[in-house]
Amino acid sequence: MRFQFGKTKSEALRRNPNRAIGFEEAQEVFTRPYYLDQRSDSPEQFRAIGWVGGRLFTVIFEIREDRMGEFWRLVTLWRSTREERKLYEANS
Repeated sequence: MRFQFGKTKSEALRRNPNRAIGFEEAQEVFTRPYYLDQRSDSPEQFRAIGWVGGRLFTVIFEIREDRMGEFWRLVTLWRSTREERKLYEANS
């Protein structure tokens, strides 16, 4: 699985005390069991809820293609809400 993201946005997320990680670390969500659903249709975006370093995070991403094939474009992330935690616990 290939990932793509904006490095400037990743640094901004890392500096935000409410998030405190960048997209580089957030890729860990996809290495363990995670909850997945579709967030929106236009643009088509997905939500993954999973663990990064002992904390539950939500990552929003889009599935795109280029000449090398499919990749996942990471859009944003945050610490999972109470409702997202319940979704994860019930479905993962």
